Amino acid sequence: MIRPFLLALTLVSLGGCTGLGTLRQASQPNDLYLLTPKSTFSTSLPRIQKQIVVQEPTATAAVNTDQIAVQPTPLQVQYLPRARWVDRAPLIVQALLVESYENSGKVAAVGRSTVGLRADYVIVPDLREFQGLVITNPDGSQTIRVEVRMNIKIIDEFEDKIIASDSFREYMIAASDQTPDLVKAFDDALGKTMRDAVEWSVRKINTHAANNPRQF
Repeated sequence: MIRPFLLALTLVSLGGCTGLGTLRQASQPNDLYLLTPKSTFSTSLPRIQKQIVVQEPTATAAVNTDQIAVQPTPLQVQYLPRARWVDRAPLIVQALLVESYENSGKVAAVGRSTVGLRADYVIVPDLREFQGLVITNPDGSQTIRVEVRMNIKIIDEFEDKIIASDSFREYMIAASDQTPDLVKAFDDALGKTMRDAVEWSVRKINTHAANNPRQF
């Protein structure tokens, strides 16, 4: 199953041969794929009367793109042919984190850093993994494991210092090597990562605000 997929990735990564077939392939439109915010959270999550700003995540060049990354080996990055995210991955993650905080119903106000919101706390994400990895199983078969890993820092804007930092990671095995199944695995892995990050940060902010009432 994976061999035709790897062949397609190899063909996409090759350069220098610009025949008629290549031109026809280049003219074909890309399929665009969306991801979804998280909407379900722990019922024990406290409500915080604070304003939060989510910065655009930092990321390596391999991830900071609208292309869907797959690693045939741990030391090689390639991209799906004729398939794209609707925007660069860090911008997608930023927007979905904002929506996820909103969907939690536990934050007074939340927005992106570009909207000029006066923040009590700033969420600083670092998108460290956002790709599929081809895995060879003990029986010799191959599957694709989607990996999403984010580091989250919380900054107290009043004191301009980091009050907490942690990493969140999820793996999901794609049902097949077909693009819709890969995107579904990305969506599931990112959703679980965002849920953990949102719940952790809301609790950290709640505790910090309760212990520092004078600054607000």
